[in-house]
Amino acid sequence: MKAWRVHAHGGPDVLTPEDLSDPSPAADEAVVEVKACALNHLDLWVRRGVPGHNFPLPIIPGCDMAGVVKEVGSVVRNAKAGDRVVVAPGFGCGTCEACSEGNDNLCRDYGIMGETRDGGYAQYVKVPSRLLTPVPGDMAFEKIAAVPLTFLTAWHMLVARCGVKPGDDVLVHAAGSGVGSAAVQIAKLFGARVWATASTDAKRGKARDLGADDAFPYESFVEEVRRRTNKRGVDIVFEHVGSATFDGSLRCLAKGGRAVTCGATSGAEVKFDLRLVFFKSLSILGSTMGSRGEVLRILRLVGQGKLKPVVDRVMPLSEIRKAHEMLEKREQFGKIVVVP
Repeated sequence: MKAWRVHAHGGPDVLTPEDLSDPSPAADEAVVEVKACALNHLDLWVRRGVPGHNFPLPIIPGCDMAGVVKEVGSVVRNAKAGDRVVVAPGFGCGTCEACSEGNDNLCRDYGIMGETRDGGYAQYVKVPSRLLTPVPGDMAFEKIAAVPLTFLTAWHMLVARCGVKPGDDVLVHAAGSGVGSAAVQIAKLFGARVWATASTDAKRGKARDLGADDAFPYESFVEEVRRRTNKRGVDIVFEHVGSATFDGSLRCLAKGGRAVTCGATSGAEVKFDLRLVFFKSLSILGSTMGSRGEVLRILRLVGQGKLKPVVDRVMPLSEIRKAHEMLEKREQFGKIVVVP
């Protein structure tokens, strides 16, 4: 099969096209012919490397995949050859206390496709069969591949970690990103009033089209939030930008507010006034991925049309280096999807 692998960390040029043997499934695995794979910032970290973290190189990146089952292992009962499927990106050991309670994202051995085992930058991918879910209806592979990781991350942040509810005011940073565009929709689905930040007029307009009550530049978000909420502040700040926005995110929270974060694209070292946290009874929450059960609920809502994947463009896998460059430059609104 044709695939793109990373042998050593670096720029887009380290993504290397290769001819590899087609994978064969173990008893509880399936081989999926990849029809579409959506990019995430995780792909950039896998390619660049993260200080202090060891990735299993060489590796085929790509965690969000949809395609057609080619072959299944001997004990697989939830899928068969020819099924149209979407792959849940994360997996636990399946037997520990966390996994048994449905919190597989808290498993000590939790892994993500394309990060801890080969992913979707290839014609075929081998996956644990429990990660396979039927594609809702006749949805295009390019659309459904844009759902799993970003919607799961945003859902777990807002619903599981913050308990978003009707009447909440929510600030979503970087609404033009995959996870940001998902967060706007999820917050609106739960009846919140949503404010958003984005870097350009065009992206801010698209955020409003998605349902944001208004959107504004990063440079003025603290003042805009205070003005729009009559100085009260927001109940939830959806953070994944990091050092460039974190102090302001805390400053625009209402008393008892929650800042939830899943990333640090602008830098991981943040500085803020600790007095804000205790004087205003603020909560700072971390969040990574979510449970497989949450994936199933999200896919059901997608099938009902209540949540919609946002695809900026579809590119051939042969242009994966260019796709990485575009994602790094934040040139997209929503998701970039590649097809073999």
